[in-house]
Amino acid sequence: MKNEEHQLQVEIVKLLHYKGYICFSIPNHGIRSPRLGAYYKAEGLLPGVADLFILTQFTKGIFIEVKSAKGKQQETQKEFEANCKKHKYEYWLIKSIDELITKLNEYESIVNFNDYNFSRINI
Repeated sequence: MKNEEHQLQVEIVKLLHYKGYICFSIPNHGIRSPRLGAYYKAEGLLPGVADLFILTQFTKGIFIEVKSAKGKQQETQKEFEANCKKHKYEYWLIKSIDELITKLNEYESIVNFNDYNFSRINI
């Protein structure tokens, strides 16, 4: 992971924790020997998996891929994104804290709307 992406991911985790979200990293990067790569692959290592996962109450969860401002997804990351969407998981490609804040505000407004008890309204 490039230093710029690392710094952004650290800030993302701080913000998510501050807002009360439970999230965790999926350490799926780094240079490995073929032997160690085979070892991790046998344990379930999957190329292209997103950097972070957020546990959520109203959706299956949110995968976050962190990229620098000029960063681009690899083909394996695009394939993973497609699989997430196929299985109805949220997948966010985040390149800045502002972008994350926008996505969180959108998500929280939808969750708050869906969580509203409409049975209290007399129509």
